[in-house]
Amino acid sequence: MSQTRINLFNFSDPRIFTLHITWFAFFLTFVMWFSHAPLRDAIMSTFEMSVAQWKALLILNVALTIPSRIVIGMLVDKFGPRHVYSGLLVAAGGLCLFFSMASSYEMLAFARLMMGFIGAGFVIGIRMIGEWFPARTVGLAEGIYGGWGNFGSAAAAFTLPSLMLFYGGENGWRYAVLTTGAIAAVYGVFFFIKARNTPKGSTYFKPKKSGGLEVTCKRDFYFLIGMTVPMYACLAVLAWKLSPSGVDLLSQGATYGIYLALAALFVVQVASIYSVNKDMLRDGVEEEQRYNFKQVAILDVNYFVTFGSELAVVSMLPGYFMDTFGLSPQMAGLFGGGFALMNLLARPIGGLVSDKFGRRATMMILICGLAVGYFVMGMVNSSWPIVFAVMATMLCSFFVQSGEGAVFAIVPLVKRRLSGQIAGMVGAYGNVGAVCFLTVYSFVDASTFFMVIGASSALAFAASYFLDEPQGHTVEVLDDGTVQRIEVA
Repeated sequence: MSQTRINLFNFSDPRIFTLHITWFAFFLTFVMWFSHAPLRDAIMSTFEMSVAQWKALLILNVALTIPSRIVIGMLVDKFGPRHVYSGLLVAAGGLCLFFSMASSYEMLAFARLMMGFIGAGFVIGIRMIGEWFPARTVGLAEGIYGGWGNFGSAAAAFTLPSLMLFYGGENGWRYAVLTTGAIAAVYGVFFFIKARNTPKGSTYFKPKKSGGLEVTCKRDFYFLIGMTVPMYACLAVLAWKLSPSGVDLLSQGATYGIYLALAALFVVQVASIYSVNKDMLRDGVEEEQRYNFKQVAILDVNYFVTFGSELAVVSMLPGYFMDTFGLSPQMAGLFGGGFALMNLLARPIGGLVSDKFGRRATMMILICGLAVGYFVMGMVNSSWPIVFAVMATMLCSFFVQSGEGAVFAIVPLVKRRLSGQIAGMVGAYGNVGAVCFLTVYSFVDASTFFMVIGASSALAFAASYFLDEPQGHTVEVLDDGTVQRIEVA
């Protein structure tokens, strides 16, 4: 295969084969992760849920993905994508079974909380695709992986309401969810048999230590700790939202217990980061082996706005179309799924443009488009023709998902042996954004919700101004001390 082109129909090329089986694994995780959104009315009816309880369920769905993406990133760097993706898919099948068997709102909420782990699957493929594609095409390849995988949420919106009707009865939604889990479990076995971590003859670089992200200077050590705080703060906000002050799903005592547990976990994580980096703090790192953690922090912020807003919007959009335009669940799922449908085109375009015309300029332009798109969506109301509302949704979606593609066109180029952990942290910030935006949504109407997201893009635009273009090569050291240079530009 050419180093500058990707022929998606050349299945005899192991790179292309790996790309296809990996994006489909990601696709299945998103089908399962967002299986609840198009089945809203049936689930709410079964459990006689209030709107506040449903909104709490949306927040729960993205909560544990924050720490799970960090953990999965570490596991991927240590054990490789093949084992981790296979295990996640099989485990996700079990979680779908658990969710489909829920007999109370509390059990349903706990199941949905646990299904947040499924959303960590994205991180695994980022490392795998980064191993198989060179710098000149990695943005496009990651965009195809991310875009076609993210399409899973749209596929769920398009198909699950009809699958529910096919099964029929009050338990139709349960069988629809269970079907997605069964398919994923079988595919997990297939992925284990067919996937390989790297091309033949390539080295799979692993972190020197596990338990925390390696940084390469003292300034970045403290920067990393500071960037860890918002993830724990976000989980604390979630606990507050579920406390008696919110939807009253947790007792006050349980809420305080969660606060203490989060504080303890933060201390443990800081200790782990110190343990991984203590030699660097004492002895320093050779200049050619350094990377700039600033790049990771900027990508965190950009993904907070781009993917964070997508997660929030796809969770509420089918219901929004039902409430605003009086549509059936099937039609609302069809129109609402259009937001994620754009992933098929937009995310690869974002990666391709980033590959061809520069990482920083591409990011800033796409963030501006995102802001305009959300402001337009904020002006949609029931007086609009439905076709214009859908067009506004698709316009906004294009810039959101192109921005995501541009973010992950850079992630594999920062530091190869840490790509899983970097992808995990950036991905976790996407979920921090989702929890923040969904928390806002629980207090405001949809129009204000869209406007808030649009305004938040100013943060990502400002951060992008300080983004550095990857230059030349990055250096990795093998276990035997051999130095290997990897092209990043």
